[in-house]
Amino acid sequence: MTTTIEPLNWIKSSYSANGGQCIEVAANLAASRGVVPIRDSKVPAGPVLSVPATAFAAFVAGVKGGTV
Repeated sequence: MTTTIEPLNWIKSSYSANGGQCIEVAANLAASRGVVPIRDSKVPAGPVLSVPATAFAAFVAGVKGGTV
C-alpha cells in the first residue's frame, strides 16, 4: 500500500464505458514518488497495488503497441 501525504488523484480510462471491469490509477505520484498506485474501481476502499512508474509506462506502451 502506498503511504503518502499527497492526495491520490484516481482516474479511470475513458474506454471503460462503465462496464464495471476497470482499474483506476493515480498517476500523479509517478514523477514525485516513482510509483503508480492501481486499484479495482469496484472496490475503492480495497487494496492498492503500487508499481514502479517505469514498469507502468512500459506496460502502457506495450498495450498501445499491441504487444501486451
